[in-house]
Amino acid sequence: MIDLKTWEGSDQVYSWMLVTSQALGTVWRIAKGSVMLAASFLVPALCYFRRMHYDLGHWLKWWIGYLQRKFKRNLSVEAEVDLLSYCVREWKGETPRAKMMRKACEELFWRHHIKCVRQVKRDNYAALRSVLFQIFSQGLSFPSWMKEKDIVKLPEKLLFSQGCNWIQQYSFGPEKYTGSNVFGKLRKCVDLLKTQWTEFNGIKDYHKRGNMCNILFSDPLLEYKLYEALKFIMLYQVTEVYEQMKTNKVIPSLFQLLFSRETSSDPLSFMINHLNSVGDTCGLEQIDMFILGHSLEIKIKVFRLFKFNSRDFEVCYPDLAPREWPEISLLTENDHHYHIPVF
Repeated sequence: MIDLKTWEGSDQVYSWMLVTSQALGTVWRIAKGSVMLAASFLVPALCYFRRMHYDLGHWLKWWIGYLQRKFKRNLSVEAEVDLLSYCVREWKGETPRAKMMRKACEELFWRHHIKCVRQVKRDNYAALRSVLFQIFSQGLSFPSWMKEKDIVKLPEKLLFSQGCNWIQQYSFGPEKYTGSNVFGKLRKCVDLLKTQWTEFNGIKDYHKRGNMCNILFSDPLLEYKLYEALKFIMLYQVTEVYEQMKTNKVIPSLFQLLFSRETSSDPLSFMINHLNSVGDTCGLEQIDMFILGHSLEIKIKVFRLFKFNSRDFEVCYPDLAPREWPEISLLTENDHHYHIPVF
């Protein structure tokens, strides 16, 4: 016979276990539901943060690139690089032209002692940029005729003293600006050239001139004005020589050749057919290089790599320059784009 007290005790234990089991089950269901609910929110949250991290990374990358482009000095005349290394990098392969270019660079390195090269921005101002950079970096002085005249007044002189009202058709390279205000624009360009040239000529420290060149030749707007001033100086000289020719004076042979062409028989046709396009659709031609050297009273020696092993490998503009004229050197691969050799 079962003891009644024992039975009652067992029943109490069973009831306690049942309540505990139910409580644990309830807790488990609540916990499981909470975990599943949290997981249902966590997965989208993780996807959201992952996407945000991806977008943030792209945004930061763009912003860093923008700041680098904004504040990086965009030099139009690059720093010196080893000539032979440059040639190997630019003229790879075994084509006849590549082999000739490498041999030409070796010739410059060993026979002419050109150790480095400064690459110049490849645009239609390349020749003017290469020449002006060396004038400023070497601190060369004004041509003798510029010392005797106020070049800032030359635009008005052409109009009022020589009756060259056609100067209003002058075009400022890619801007293609013409009109009654052309004299004011030319005057500002020439004034800037005079100011900068005077400043560089007065600096005796070579390294200081180099640092100032790096600043100047990283400002496209100032560069543009300086090159247009050089173009005008060339036009002024062509006009002066043309007036001399009309009075039967002896003129340099290069100008005789210039005026013998149908497209440049006088200063107006020279400006319309040739000079106005410089900086826009074309650079300087060989005869323009002669005029540039004559106008600035410098001897421009050019090593033409594509003419290696010919008498035209090394040419000078002008070819019969007076001894007292300073000499600068350029090298070219195609007579269109020029670089600066460093001895």
